[in-house]
Amino acid sequence: MTQPAEGAAAPDFTLETPEGPVSLADFKGRTVVLYFYPKDDTTGCTREAQAFTALAPEFAKAGASVIGVSKDSLASHRKFAAKYDLTVTLGSDPEGATVERYGSWVEKSLYGRKYMGIDRSTFLIHDGKVVKIWRKVKVANHAEDVLKAVQGL
Repeated sequence: MTQPAEGAAAPDFTLETPEGPVSLADFKGRTVVLYFYPKDDTTGCTREAQAFTALAPEFAKAGASVIGVSKDSLASHRKFAAKYDLTVTLGSDPEGATVERYGSWVEKSLYGRKYMGIDRSTFLIHDGKVVKIWRKVKVANHAEDVLKAVQGL
């Protein structure tokens, strides 16, 4: 599976969200932050979604839309967003097609056990091109780093 590279065309996607379907084509000429996270309502994923939500007005001011993507269902996303007052769009990718297209479905290891899971990763896309990629994201200060990159476009 080839992974997108900085400067290359962003892989196409269409995701179901609680607000309706969203596609890469919806952002033609605009900026989108696509971030992949393992699971709704887990500690790191909640902190990451809260950080992006807290900075949502700044992202909007800079002209960027933020979409969080996991394999969780729309029902799970609705519950997660309601529980934590999240304002970022949450895309559901139950089959993992978009996760795989972005190279974020990877082998992980926990206590020596290997398994497949979502690599916490973020893609800054402007007018259909991948501008910047963050892999193996650490949640602390990540949303701020992404915002700085968006503001620098």
